[in-house]
Amino acid sequence: MTDPGRGTAEPQPDLHAPHGDRGERIAAARRTGLLVTLVLGGLTALPPLSMDMYLPALPEVTDALHRPAATVQLTLTACLLGMALGQLVVGPMSDKWGRRRPLLTGMVIYVLATAVCALAPTAELLIGFRLVQGLAGAAGIVIARAVVRDLYDGVAMARFFSTLMLISGVAPVVAPLIGGQVLRLTDWRGVFVVLTAVGLLLTLVVWRGLDETLPPERRQAGGLRETLKAMGGLLGDRVFTGYMLSGGFAFAALFAYISASPFVIQDIYGASPQTFSLLFGVNSVGLVLVGQINGKILVGRVSLDKALGAGLAVVTLASVALLLMASGAFGEPGLVPIAVGLFVLMSAMGLAMPNTNAQALMRSRDAAGSASALLGTSTFALGAVASPLVGIAGEGTAVPMAVVQVACAVAAVVSFLVLCRPWRGSARS
Repeated sequence: MTDPGRGTAEPQPDLHAPHGDRGERIAAARRTGLLVTLVLGGLTALPPLSMDMYLPALPEVTDALHRPAATVQLTLTACLLGMALGQLVVGPMSDKWGRRRPLLTGMVIYVLATAVCALAPTAELLIGFRLVQGLAGAAGIVIARAVVRDLYDGVAMARFFSTLMLISGVAPVVAPLIGGQVLRLTDWRGVFVVLTAVGLLLTLVVWRGLDETLPPERRQAGGLRETLKAMGGLLGDRVFTGYMLSGGFAFAALFAYISASPFVIQDIYGASPQTFSLLFGVNSVGLVLVGQINGKILVGRVSLDKALGAGLAVVTLASVALLLMASGAFGEPGLVPIAVGLFVLMSAMGLAMPNTNAQALMRSRDAAGSASALLGTSTFALGAVASPLVGIAGEGTAVPMAVVQVACAVAAVVSFLVLCRPWRGSARS
């Protein structure tokens, strides 16, 4: 196991570059670092683009396809479930065959599935191909994290994840705004047309700009049995499992907001799709800013566990405040207090998400793809469970959303404290 306290200041050099002098290796590392940052930023931006650009259209889809909100929300659940299951397949594949081939295959399938979503005549077909879209899009998510693990370690890895959050964080800011503007020009199908074009462009960028980062000598041999053994070993690591569950439950609290907010903001509080998109973008800016504070200021000065614990504490307090407001404990709160509570909750994810990823991945270097798959699968599976629960009491109340957020936040804190035992520091085992 890698010591969680150890870090490297520089990225590793290109793994296929010939061994030259020290200056050439450093120059190669910097070039690789720049390319990897740009390409992986695009890959990590694709899931929020797929989810968030579509959010302002949810009420329109319910009308166009003549289905209730709970059914239409399954289009989000299906995409999340696909991303969860797809990572279990793609992650081990990338450990065995390298990063490029599984990634490019997944991206091509993503483009085709998204194009079919734009043409779907029924909610059932849309749900089905959102599942395929998620399965294929999982390649970008899981392999992006595995590539980071190939190139970075320790504190440097935590900083890189925060940098990726800056790049990928532009997606949730821009995506709802783009979605809202697309709805001015066309209907919800136009959103999927735009996503198809984005997926095609990103596929071409990956093909031209991302080199293989896992050399043949570090690839995993064997088949399904060896894959299951590697995953079993990771799950048997109490600390890894603690970080995995902490991050997964924190994301589920976030996804409860993502799934319910179009109805809460637009239907309950009467905001337009454009106003919703603006509020969603402001919340995403908060997440990006806090992520940069984490990467540029806190990492290296404050332990990753302390930053993570602070983030989970703020998420819990914000979710409790939202529950009190939604249940009428302070009277009718109006849109502004609810929006402030959601802003605080989403911003705190800038501390929670990069640090759970970094701490978990530092527990395994030789099976980074499998570790990344487990992290991603748990995250999206828990998010998929949270999605339908927020609409269980109908579209006229925000209480189910807040209840799910409180439950997930508390579960994240308990997982962190009981399994990770952060007070033990680097002596944990």
